[in-house]
Amino acid sequence: MKIAIQGEPGSFSHEAAMNLVADAVIVPFSLSADAFKAVAGGTAEAAVIPIENSLAGSVSEHFDLLLSHDVKVEKETLLRIRHNLIAISGAGIGEIDRVFSHPVALAQCRLFLAAHPRMEAFAFYDTAGSVKQLVELRDRHAGAIASEAAAHYYGAQILEAGIEDSPENFTRFFLVRRTSEAVTDPKSNKISLAFSVENRPGSLVAALAELSALGTNLTKIESRPVHGKPWEYIFYVDCQIKSVEEGSRAIEVLTPHCAMVKELGRYQEAVRVTRA
Repeated sequence: MKIAIQGEPGSFSHEAAMNLVADAVIVPFSLSADAFKAVAGGTAEAAVIPIENSLAGSVSEHFDLLLSHDVKVEKETLLRIRHNLIAISGAGIGEIDRVFSHPVALAQCRLFLAAHPRMEAFAFYDTAGSVKQLVELRDRHAGAIASEAAAHYYGAQILEAGIEDSPENFTRFFLVRRTSEAVTDPKSNKISLAFSVENRPGSLVAALAELSALGTNLTKIESRPVHGKPWEYIFYVDCQIKSVEEGSRAIEVLTPHCAMVKELGRYQEAVRVTRA
C-alpha cells in the first residue's frame, strides 16, 4: 500500500505508518495538504498523519484537512516520541553549535538545549529532514533532533539519546483513506465527528446532552474557526462507543441540533504501549 506522509523517510510519521501497515511503501511530501491531495487524487492509497501530541496538543491543520477532503479515518496508533541529538559520523558533542529540527521537537527538548547554551536552535520543516540535511552537508558543527530510525536511515550517529523533557510524550496518528475505499472495523469502539451548531443559546449543550443520554463517553472536544465566517466554529469530538451501531445513533441524535455533522471515521482505539 502506498502511504503518503508529511516529512521525510525516517520520520515519526514513517514509523507510525509502518506500525499501521507493515509492508507500506512510503510516499513523502513536504506539506500535509499535498499528502491529502495524493490520497484524494489516487496517487497514494492512504495517508498517515499526526493528529494529537500528549504535550503539544492537537495538530489543527489536520482537523481542517480531514473536514475539507472526502476521506475517513480507518485506524489510529499511538507512538512514543523519543528525541535524540544526532550528528554525522565522527562528530563530537562538543563540536555542535547549531541544532535543527521541527519546531515542536525543539520545544520538547528545551531542558537539554538550555543545558547546552552553545547549541543554537533552528526550526526546520521535519525532524528526519534535518538529519538528511546535515548528512548531505557533512557539517561537523551541525546537529539534528530526530528519531533513532532517522539516524539509522541516513547513516548518522546518535550523540545523546532520550533528550526530550518528558517521557510522557506520545503522538496519536490516523490512517486516512478515501471514503469510498475506507473499511470500518466491526470491532470499532471509537468514533470521530465534526459538527457545527446553530448560533443560539444552549445549542452546543443540547447537542452534547444527546451524546450523554446515549451513554457515549466523550473523550475529546476541539473547536476550530470556520474560514470566512468570523466567530463561527466547527467542533471536533472523539467518543468511545460500545458498537458500530452506537456510532450511527450518535450521528442521528446530533443531527437535529446541528447545521452540519460529518463522520470522520469509526475505528479501534489505540492501546498505549510504553517501550524503554
